[in-house]
Amino acid sequence: MGVKIEVKNLIKIFSSQPQKALHLLDKGFDKEQIFAETGLTVGINNVSFTVNEGEVFVVMGLSGSGKSTILRCLNRLIEPSSGSVIIDGVDIIKLKTQELRQVRQKKLAMVFQQFALLPHRTVLQNTVFGLEVHGVGKAEREKRALDRLAMVGLAGLEHSYPDELSGGMKQRVGLARALTNDPDILLMDEAFSALDPLIREEMQDELLNLQQKMNKTIVFITHDLNEALKIGDRIAFVRNGSLVQVGTPEEILRDPADDYVAKFTRGVDRSRILTLKDVMKRPHPVVQLRDGPHVALQVMKEHGISSVFVVDRAKHLQGLITAEQAIEARKADIKSLQDVELLEVPVHNETVLVQDIFTVIAESKVPLAVIDEEKRLIGIIIRGSVLAALADTGGEPKDVSSSIGTVG
Repeated sequence: MGVKIEVKNLIKIFSSQPQKALHLLDKGFDKEQIFAETGLTVGINNVSFTVNEGEVFVVMGLSGSGKSTILRCLNRLIEPSSGSVIIDGVDIIKLKTQELRQVRQKKLAMVFQQFALLPHRTVLQNTVFGLEVHGVGKAEREKRALDRLAMVGLAGLEHSYPDELSGGMKQRVGLARALTNDPDILLMDEAFSALDPLIREEMQDELLNLQQKMNKTIVFITHDLNEALKIGDRIAFVRNGSLVQVGTPEEILRDPADDYVAKFTRGVDRSRILTLKDVMKRPHPVVQLRDGPHVALQVMKEHGISSVFVVDRAKHLQGLITAEQAIEARKADIKSLQDVELLEVPVHNETVLVQDIFTVIAESKVPLAVIDEEKRLIGIIIRGSVLAALADTGGEPKDVSSSIGTVG
């Protein structure tokens, strides 16, 4: 995927006359020094980053860190004092009002924390509002809105009013309204922060499900690291208007840039972000389906194991053969493992989260098989290696040892 958004040297001084503060920034003054010297607040201090097409890019930090200011500069709800915001190769900072309006209508949509629904309009009327403003015909806009409402789980509620909905339902309306415009980019400002914890998790899952279907570019603001780890492809940490670190969830947990980031990551349940691909071991050795029981026994003997995975020529998993099975097959003069009734083994995709299969790992008497999107065997899961990965940064969940056990 190519770069969808490129932010270069973005600065925001909250003043109609920011020149003095900009000059002090050039001289190396920090936010506190500039405020003491000029009384002006630096909202964003020389921030640069890129967002790839189809990526969920999370910006997080404490209250007042500048994360929401960055988001609002991306669509110029807040005018930057300096720098560039390049969307699909066009610097929107340089656009005139009409050109900017076209970009907002065609490429951008925003989902707010407080829903921003019009109380006197029904769910359907709220959802079509953007298309209505853009002059789209009633039949077309309602068709698109009903499709998006169904997509977010609100089919049948199109004639309800906001005061008849729960918080989660209201946020789904906001999401449907944004998606009805079919934007390339979703800007989400603390979109789930006002929701109860259980509803918040449901909305996070809903967003991930929608992302699989629609593959939007999403910039998501949050102060909750667990939320960032769950939904973000990459996470940007912001402090005092400055960018501290950008990385994948795994990079952030393994190598926090400083104490500020490290404080966020302490005590994080790593099973919430580790996938099977992160904890699997290379599937070695394996035998081919065309091989016979003699080959299987020889491989087991060489590696000191009592069973081995069997794959076909394309590395698709066929099953597991034990030493006992191989001995019986040899006695029966079987020439190929194609003629052996292989044991079935638990099979999971590489993208599955570790936390989702604790029970399977604990109960399985054989290693789990990990496959890729083409169903090829790419790894195996052993209980001991899972514990080691979870404990690597001291983030082992409290109930992992009892759930998984301690032997591989």
